Amino acid sequence: MKISVLAFGLMAATALSGQAYADKLDDIIASGTLRCAVVLDFPPMGARDASNNPIGFDVDYCNDLAKALGVTAEIVETPFPERIPALMSGRVDVGVASTSDTLERAKTVGMTVPYFAFEMAVTANDKSGVKSFEDMKGKTVGATAGTFEAIALEKSVKEWGAGEFRPYQTQADVFLALSQGQIDATVSTSTVAQANVKTGKFPGISVVGKAPYDIDYVSLFTNREEYGLINYLNLFINQQVRTGRYAELYKKWVGGDLPSLAVNGVYR
Repeated sequence: MKISVLAFGLMAATALSGQAYADKLDDIIASGTLRCAVVLDFPPMGARDASNNPIGFDVDYCNDLAKALGVTAEIVETPFPERIPALMSGRVDVGVASTSDTLERAKTVGMTVPYFAFEMAVTANDKSGVKSFEDMKGKTVGATAGTFEAIALEKSVKEWGAGEFRPYQTQADVFLALSQGQIDATVSTSTVAQANVKTGKFPGISVVGKAPYDIDYVSLFTNREEYGLINYLNLFINQQVRTGRYAELYKKWVGGDLPSLAVNGVYR
């Protein structure tokens, strides 16, 4: 009798716990909408066209993910500093926002394997005298707050013991300050540097070389406890590479040599 009562109690507890927890992957499919946090001032990853429609690598990536899930994509414009807060507040389901896979971020959100990889470049005001990364020492430099390159550049300035680091809210703010001579140079991804120079919106600036920082591997992210969704996202990234879609999007939005998402001895 006691054994039967105990077994029934365990079954009831299991059933209740199953009802109490809803898997985010199922929720997205049931809702019919995938809300993606995307940075739209970060061309060619995210931007707006002449008709104010979202475009870019990350926008297409979100659309591909929504298509795979059989739902409609909703692009939620999210500045760099607001990416994780947007997820934590429930405004978005997934971040497709060129987010570096740092261990610090992984304490708060669940991060996937890399879906993109950035090399770092130095862009300088033509009147600054900066012709290389080494020339930045002692200068006034800046970058978008909270990004991989901003954290690395601020650390370099502190190590140099000379110069000044200024954080900015958006990439557009950084390149405008650079064009106006408020800062002498910046470090950004090579894709962003070339894209901003080519627009012609920021006269008097040039890409002058590479920055000696690690390759910036970026991940999709969602709530840390959503293992089912994270597993799905990892497989989706794998499929994007295997089917050639990653290469197709890179050629469309960036061009040049396709960067490997593999890390020696880790990802293959």
